[in-house]
Amino acid sequence: QVQLVESGGGLVQPGGSLRLSCAASGSIRSIYAMGWYRQAPGKQRELVATITSENSINYADSVKGRFTISRDNAKNTVYLQMNSLKPEDTAVYYCNANLKIYGGTRNVYWGQGTQVTASS
Repeated sequence: QVQLVESGGGLVQPGGSLRLSCAASGSIRSIYAMGWYRQAPGKQRELVATITSENSINYADSVKGRFTISRDNAKNTVYLQMNSLKPEDTAVYYCNANLKIYGGTRNVYWGQGTQVTASS
């Protein structure tokens, strides 16, 4: 009933930039928050950045000053602008949405993930 479709991942040299997008679709009544998480090989999934419907934003310390999260409420889309990428940013990035569907309850949904690789 709900799909989160991510795009924008890829290979970039250290110091480069990428912009991720995630569009939510389906029988969505309200989106309370959206965000990005990442998981590197052999590591646990970790929070990167989140943004609420009131535009309250939270970043992981490791990305502050380099990454910017934003959202387009009319399009149910969240973006992650990633600048000054480092090799340690290499991971699969997952989109996350806390939302309520019509006739349903509030729940958390995940995208399929998009690979980001910062390497020379």
